[in-house]
Amino acid sequence: MEKMREIRIEKMTLNIGVGKNPALLDKGVMLLKQISGMTPFKAITQKRIAGWGIRPGLAIGCKVTIREPAKVKELLIRLLQAKDNVLTAKQFDENGNIAFGIHEYINIPGVNYDPKIGIIGLQACLTLARPGFRIKKRKNQKRKIPLKHKITKEDALEFMKTNYNVQIGEKDDN
Repeated sequence: MEKMREIRIEKMTLNIGVGKNPALLDKGVMLLKQISGMTPFKAITQKRIAGWGIRPGLAIGCKVTIREPAKVKELLIRLLQAKDNVLTAKQFDENGNIAFGIHEYINIPGVNYDPKIGIIGLQACLTLARPGFRIKKRKNQKRKIPLKHKITKEDALEFMKTNYNVQIGEKDDN
């Protein structure tokens, strides 16, 4: 494979959405800190949704973004083991990104049950990139990624199969 066509993981985002429950938010922050070793960022809502009891300025979740390749690879292997290395085609989008949920954090190898946290789940999102993807984010002369250089769903499926021994299942247990 030529150098510019190689796919790599740009970042991994771990996310826990808790709604308006502040006690659950604190547990989510503790869990993400335990799993990633980094301090999570609290997601603050900008909108008012009266039916859900959400108002502007309310913390409704927490997330952490991991960009260090070695740390992402080690954590991804553990998260995939919690899913028995099985993902579904629905968990891959048309731009090659991958998102999957973990129902209970105690399924992740190396993470022990903490009575202060209880049982909660989380969502992991992977963003894949190729060399040259910087052109869509740079400050000067932003450009769109050419169609022939974009990562397709099939490219992402093949990347996960070859690099992480992921099997593609029929349907998810979520």
